[in-house]
Amino acid sequence: MSVPLILAPMADLSHRALRELIETFSGCDYYYSEMTSAARILSAGAYEKYYLDAGPRPEKLVYQIEGGKEQNLAAAASLLDKTECAGIDINMGCCAPAILRSGAGAAWLFDSEKTKVMISLVRKNVMRHKLSVKLRIGKTDSFENLVSFCTMLQNQGVDIITLHPRTTKEKFRSWVRWEYIGQLKKELHIPVVGNGDITSVEDLCRRSADGSCSAVMAGRLAVRQPWCFAKAVTGTKFAGSKNAPSNLEETALLFLDLLSKYQPAEFYCSRARRFFYYFCGNFMWAEYMRNELNRQEKITEMAETLKKFFKENPQENKPV
Repeated sequence: MSVPLILAPMADLSHRALRELIETFSGCDYYYSEMTSAARILSAGAYEKYYLDAGPRPEKLVYQIEGGKEQNLAAAASLLDKTECAGIDINMGCCAPAILRSGAGAAWLFDSEKTKVMISLVRKNVMRHKLSVKLRIGKTDSFENLVSFCTMLQNQGVDIITLHPRTTKEKFRSWVRWEYIGQLKKELHIPVVGNGDITSVEDLCRRSADGSCSAVMAGRLAVRQPWCFAKAVTGTKFAGSKNAPSNLEETALLFLDLLSKYQPAEFYCSRARRFFYYFCGNFMWAEYMRNELNRQEKITEMAETLKKFFKENPQENKPV
């Protein structure tokens, strides 16, 4: 594989249980944590230890933080900089209305001067690790504005930029402008990571080999197929390798077991449902199984539902 492969930050998904699952298939080069509130990190909330759990490979983990106040982002980044990790990332891509109203996420794209002050302050507080930013194009489809904004980030000391090439209004609608990633890479002297619409292992391989980016980030594909990174690296020999899944039932049950080990009980069902929304995409009866699993109130019940399904439908048990 010609460039690093990275797990994307995804709410309720990019936690330790998923990372542990991916590691059973030999893992990937870097993992981004799910987006974590800088303010909650500073207040040491009851659940923050789960958000900040760096296992199983702290040296591969990039913490992604969000916030609308530069002082909070700088203080949280300073705390994380003292830990073992691969880096700290500022979220400038989330378009959720509540996040935008708080001045966080993609709201930072709307005021370059304010963002310049924030990044400068955060950079002064991150001395041991790489500082990165994950962002979208902006409010409008202007490559010129994107280059200007990213050049400012680079000049303020950002080490890596990850681009999801959609505007803030498009969310996950429309096809990503992947050509922007390659064009932006030519304009900057820091690495540019490509993210967006990596829907198959073939996409992962193609984007990692075409020279358009410094690394490739995948999210939903890695939930549906936690072995996708290993398959991309191994290629045609994957099916017979030790990193290939033996069957889908074993992978699904292992995820539930890992969830019970590394997440609080209050999160079990919501995070299991998020995982199976994508993992069930491996089944012919995907919508049926999503509905069946969503009806269960305990992960032990989800496990029994899965066992019953695979017993009655053994043809569904083959990894894609």
